[in-house]
Amino acid sequence: MVEKAGNGFSEPVVNRAIGAVCGGAAGDALGAGYEFTNPSPDQEIIMKGGGAFGWAPGEWTDDTAMALAILDELALGRCDIESIGDNFLAWYASSPPDVGIQTSSVLSSAQNGAELITAGHNFYVNNPDKSGNGGLMRTGPVALSGLGDREVVAENAAAIAALTHAHHDSTAACVLWSLAIEQAIMTASDETVFDWERAVRNGLQYLDDETASRWDIIIDAAVQGPSGLFNPNGFALGAFTAALSAIIETPVPEENPKQHFANALETAIRIGDDCDTVAAIAGSLLGARWGVDAIPEDWAGLIHGSRTKGSHSVSFAALKELAAKAVT
Repeated sequence: MVEKAGNGFSEPVVNRAIGAVCGGAAGDALGAGYEFTNPSPDQEIIMKGGGAFGWAPGEWTDDTAMALAILDELALGRCDIESIGDNFLAWYASSPPDVGIQTSSVLSSAQNGAELITAGHNFYVNNPDKSGNGGLMRTGPVALSGLGDREVVAENAAAIAALTHAHHDSTAACVLWSLAIEQAIMTASDETVFDWERAVRNGLQYLDDETASRWDIIIDAAVQGPSGLFNPNGFALGAFTAALSAIIETPVPEENPKQHFANALETAIRIGDDCDTVAAIAGSLLGARWGVDAIPEDWAGLIHGSRTKGSHSVSFAALKELAAKAVT
């Protein structure tokens, strides 16, 4: 039964739902300064900005900008795929500094959200070996589209991913990750140990048998690790395994369990390569389990970004407010 209080979800559920959104932004902003690098074991991981695109400290990248395009739709109390596509296209039309190659190829071939649905499918047909991580990087908010209704979450995760990344690896990864986030939001508790592996495996039933068997093996590899094996990770399968491995590999501190959030993001970034995206993916699930309060205050004070290039800055507080509105 869905836990409710008054006319909405309970406070802990809402806190974790906000955590899923803000946790992704935190991982993205933390990893931005290390994108496409391989941090050494003794290199300090801080919210420093910089990186390949000269981000300000705490500024999020395309990962969270596209997640925000989804969140803005959910905050209106709906999940219209065409409208989300329109939001993606508005972001792309502003000429943001960091756009993935596959994302750019698809978005440049559509004029509106309806066309984008077809464009994403056509790209996959013409490029059957392309399975970038651009769908997975932004899937954090999707669980909020159907809390308590996993069929809806699975359907929306696949459809939103397919707008730009229709490869079966991309859509399957988004279904599994979004459902794991939904489970963490709805069931996690400070009094019990959360089974990260089980949360991901519980989504296998929403895939066809052949795809589920393939991803069962992929999850095995991520659980076994070590996380350092999953570099490069610019594709959906690599980013998925890197993020899951980093979460599972990082011990949960007994005295302060919520410190696991920051520690696991550091592990994710130390894997190297597409650091901000792996950390954004990991951060969304970590935030869904530990809640928004697990995000360090000094990080929260820096995290910000924009919807489109040149638009007004969206603060961490504003992101929290949008996430709260999106909880349905």
